Amino acid sequence: MRPNDPNNLPGLSSKDSLMLLRSTAELSFTSIVITDKQHDILYANPAFCRMTGYSLDELFGQNPKILQGPLTDPLVIEKLRRGLKERGFFAGSTINYRKNGQPYLLEWTITQISDDSGAPRFFVSVQKDITQLDAERSTGNLFAKAIEAAYDGIFITSSEGVIEFANQGFELITGYTPAEVIGQTPAVLKSGKHDKAFYQRLWRHLHEGLPFRAMVINKHKNGREIHCQQTITAVKGANGAITHYVSIIKDMTERVFDEIKLQEQASHDAMTGLLNRRRGEFELDTLLTQSDDSRSTFCVLMADIDNFKAVNDTYGHPRGDEIIKVVADILVEHTRKSDKCVRWGGEEFTVLLPFCDLDRATRIAENIRTELAAMTFEDIGSVTLSLGVTESTAGDTPSQILDRVDQRLYQSKRNGKNRVTSENAA
Repeated sequence: MRPNDPNNLPGLSSKDSLMLLRSTAELSFTSIVITDKQHDILYANPAFCRMTGYSLDELFGQNPKILQGPLTDPLVIEKLRRGLKERGFFAGSTINYRKNGQPYLLEWTITQISDDSGAPRFFVSVQKDITQLDAERSTGNLFAKAIEAAYDGIFITSSEGVIEFANQGFELITGYTPAEVIGQTPAVLKSGKHDKAFYQRLWRHLHEGLPFRAMVINKHKNGREIHCQQTITAVKGANGAITHYVSIIKDMTERVFDEIKLQEQASHDAMTGLLNRRRGEFELDTLLTQSDDSRSTFCVLMADIDNFKAVNDTYGHPRGDEIIKVVADILVEHTRKSDKCVRWGGEEFTVLLPFCDLDRATRIAENIRTELAAMTFEDIGSVTLSLGVTESTAGDTPSQILDRVDQRLYQSKRNGKNRVTSENAA
């Protein structure tokens, strides 16, 4: 054995070298096929046979073109011929066909093995079926494109909550470009509208590996509130540990405001903007329950425009509507935000005054009465209000307290109108 014989592995005989090289080819997961200079197959390893579906006996003496078919790219085959002729080497990819007719995407190289004179003697081809890999790449590219094109906002954070990815939809909803938020935490969107318990519930779900879904009020880059339907899902690695969180946000702001608008329309009087009677009855029930729970009292004020029918009959309903709106404005002006002003019906109004005693409620009623009485309406002159005031008592029902304040109101009417009657004066 020549120690430096290039045909042998270092330190091994020709026989041992051939045996090891043959075993390597036989055991390889990579497909290997060898042809003579006429491109007739002399050898194919087991991996090649598995890939093509042909046995070695079926392949022996055949030209590899038996693997070509309708989808095999003729330009690639031409490139193959040109590469072998000019350089003795080719690398490329195309579609070949298995024995059963199934196409597969092939990536392969062919290397010319020359004799001592440089003429081609054999061709060794190393091949790989990349069908699955290409499908995964294509699917991955498709997913990436789909995520990027989605109108819903999608962002991904690390397990520590640092944003690593945000799509175009995220920018459309929040106003932040991906470059502005990558490396930051979702706290950049925090509106301050959710309490500590909300975030505790969020993290409890995520730490347990459960998706979290909620309507979240986020903050847009320009500072306005955005109402988002948000889903956060934990992504786990092969070892079961959480590696990332995927958040999907859907902008529901317009829908929320539409719902608020519908609720406003359903619960408010269209002419005055005050609560309507149905909503007023609900607020009274709620106030009675809260009063019982807190053992506190509240007051109810009821007002009625004096001689209103005569105004309508003499000056027309538009002028009557004008007066009703003025009264509504006076009620709002003289009450707190926590008070509930209700157009009870026609020219009658009710005001619910939580955490207000009878003396204070009577003063409020008097201020309302005097302001309207001091006004002069063109052609009509002065318009007055009669008012009644009552304070809640333990065990009151809605009908009881309404009957009581109604009695006080009509006592003011009987006593000459343009006055306030409370229980102290009853």
